[in-house]
Amino acid sequence: MRDTRESRLLLVLLVAIAFALITVDIRGGEDSPLDGARQAAASVFGPVEDGVASAVDPVGNAVAAVRDSGERHDRISALERENAELKQRLGSDDRNRARVVELDKLRKTAGAGQYGIKGAQVIAIGAARGFSWTVTIDVGSKDGIRRDMTVINGDGLVGRVTTVGPSTATVVLAIDPEFTVGTRMEKSGELGFANGQGGRSLRVQLLNGKAKIKKGDRLVTFGSRANKPFVPGVPVGEVVRVDPSGGDLTRTLLVRPYVGFTKLDIVGVVVEPPRENPRDTVLPPKPAKPKPAPTVTVTVKPTSSPSASADRS
Repeated sequence: MRDTRESRLLLVLLVAIAFALITVDIRGGEDSPLDGARQAAASVFGPVEDGVASAVDPVGNAVAAVRDSGERHDRISALERENAELKQRLGSDDRNRARVVELDKLRKTAGAGQYGIKGAQVIAIGAARGFSWTVTIDVGSKDGIRRDMTVINGDGLVGRVTTVGPSTATVVLAIDPEFTVGTRMEKSGELGFANGQGGRSLRVQLLNGKAKIKKGDRLVTFGSRANKPFVPGVPVGEVVRVDPSGGDLTRTLLVRPYVGFTKLDIVGVVVEPPRENPRDTVLPPKPAKPKPAPTVTVTVKPTSSPSASADRS
């Protein structure tokens, strides 16, 4: 329609008529004269509205489903993150519990030997200058650590301190081929020298070639002058093989160390030696031998047959 004076007048007239009809409808309420026309319009346009609504509802439902799906995905992701954090926390708790057990064993060992120790954690492993088997611990000179101090854990002898920095120190392990420590046999007191072999065993040369040694016998450290580098009485290991003496002046033993060197974590540096030599007291008690079960012999006395009884009668 062209924008002319007549078209504008017609628009104003239609607007006025629309307002008049709305006013009449509102004032009439339920008796409105337009109620019939409204019902007729509803009957005509109602099916069309239902069809449009039916066509639009799936779209609306799909949009809502996508929105809910996104919310569910976010919730699942949050739960997965919480689950992962919980697993990590539980793993950390398990590790902490294992460290508490190690620390408790270390304290008991130190208490049995009356060693004053400084607790430390192994933070690195690898070869150091002049040695093949060393670890780095997280204590140093500012913690009172000095060169040639004995290092132990809850199981026994770990090694000795070789170099010291302000906050870390290097420890050469007892299995290093350059490692040597004086030993004393349990009970008999036979003396010897243990050397590392770069593996899981130590080789011990006893000074007495005629010493009576058997598999299962145990050793501790003999101790050094002024307790450096070794304090006395630290458990070393258990004899797993005894070589024939062959008339030699010394006797060779193969010893399995108590310490698991491949899983070192919590250790203690002996910063104060014992007042007295603990000798064998730090060794754990040997398990009691099982008592043999009593043997019961049952003797069955033969009975006479019925026919024999009849003959006697």
